[in-house]
Amino acid sequence: MPGLLALVGGDEFKPGNEQQDQRLVAGTPRGPAFVIPTAAARQGSEQAVAHATRWFRGLGLELVELPVLKRTDAMKDSMVDEAARGGFFYLVGGDPGHVAQVLRGSAVWRAMFAAWLGGAVLAGSSAGAMALCSHTLVRATWPNRFRRRPLEALGALPKTAVLPHYDTFGERWIGSAQEAAPELTLLGVDERSAAVWEEGIWTAYGPGSITVVRGSKKARFEAGQEISGLRQPARRLRAE
Repeated sequence: MPGLLALVGGDEFKPGNEQQDQRLVAGTPRGPAFVIPTAAARQGSEQAVAHATRWFRGLGLELVELPVLKRTDAMKDSMVDEAARGGFFYLVGGDPGHVAQVLRGSAVWRAMFAAWLGGAVLAGSSAGAMALCSHTLVRATWPNRFRRRPLEALGALPKTAVLPHYDTFGERWIGSAQEAAPELTLLGVDERSAAVWEEGIWTAYGPGSITVVRGSKKARFEAGQEISGLRQPARRLRAE
């Protein structure tokens, strides 16, 4: 059976994230626990790894880095072998376009996805959460950071795009995202909060809210509530 899948709204590895992260730790089976800093490759992956390992060590889980920073890393046999053994994967925040371009269709991503199908935990925050969906929202025009267009991503959650940091700026992406891809369900996730899938059910975690946007309809969910309106995760990846 697939493991837990968590989409976090950002501001990860800080106080306030305990509720969802403790659940992820409790749901982790045997096997190495990895932090994947792909999205932070251009901003300083070492700092992201340090924050993640320190935070999860405080929750009782030792993380090690799976250093997939560029496309060639994502195709290395050694990386694939490591990912295949994993029991926990956390994709950090950063550049939403870079993480999708590096991992999409790669051998490492397929190994991670297979491990998740076998029970491993799969989580991402901000850009990492965005990449786990069918589409990630990247800048449509410069320098306007609020106008967004969809880019094909990793595909663990079909026909969906995450609006991270929804309570601070992500809500401002709705108009351009709907204009560019009206068929997508938009998942707004507040900072330090998460939508967590477990055994067929999506549940809201954390101090903020989860908002599901489909067309003109919005539904808001608080911690502990079952989230309706979201699709089930994919059980197979598209052939590249």
